[in-house]
Amino acid sequence: MNRLSLNQWTTRRWSVAEAVDGCVRHGLEAIGLWREHVADHGLEATAALVRSAGLRVSSLCRGGFFSGPDWREQNHRAIDEAAVLEAACLVLVPGGLPAGSRDLAGARAQVAGALAELVPYAAERGVRLAVEPLHPMYCADRSVVSTLAQALDLAPPEVGVVVDCFHVWWDPEVFASIARAGSRIASFQVCDFLDPLPSDVLLGRAMMGDGVIDFRPLRAAVEAAGYTGDIEVEIFNADVWAADPDEVVATMKKRYAELVLG
Repeated sequence: MNRLSLNQWTTRRWSVAEAVDGCVRHGLEAIGLWREHVADHGLEATAALVRSAGLRVSSLCRGGFFSGPDWREQNHRAIDEAAVLEAACLVLVPGGLPAGSRDLAGARAQVAGALAELVPYAAERGVRLAVEPLHPMYCADRSVVSTLAQALDLAPPEVGVVVDCFHVWWDPEVFASIARAGSRIASFQVCDFLDPLPSDVLLGRAMMGDGVIDFRPLRAAVEAAGYTGDIEVEIFNADVWAADPDEVVATMKKRYAELVLG
């Protein structure tokens, strides 16, 4: 249980201060932060608050979106923020096709080039980059990297990967890819996959046990690959967001113990 981390988006209406307080009250030792909330509270103030509470920053979301015109500036800024927060990794969502483009191979090549360019900047600041492959239904608008194997192939070896159960559970090669990733696994995230999906598929994530994913084999695989870091719960779901955040965290702890740890 000491590895369980609350990703801030799960309790989206909590501010940074409220989320930190909630983690402390519920006995959690780590938090995954989002740049939007950090900006609202202030970068240095957030870093000080998290440290004074004795919490680890399991991840900072997010950088990436390499098809945008200002991707370099935005990612340098995200790396600088991750350094101040001493985040275990900066999560990079690669981004979809450029506006008006159908060149998927070109978009993936652009991701590879951008990652290679960011490596020295991140290394100088002690920040670990982590590419997050997303489910193929997000390929056009959010991530042209759809599998863990693609992420490992496109990213330089210095760049880690995020194993998010929601995005990879369906992949018949996922266990082989997890084993191949080994020490490159920088983050392990859990939430469930709703069936049927809502009309807005971005909100198709669910509390563990409310969908179709078997978490224990995935956890066992990442641990067999050598991952010993935090296990982060990240949920995008309108009903979860509308619920009392304290009840959400209590349910999260219970389901984590039952369905992820087993």
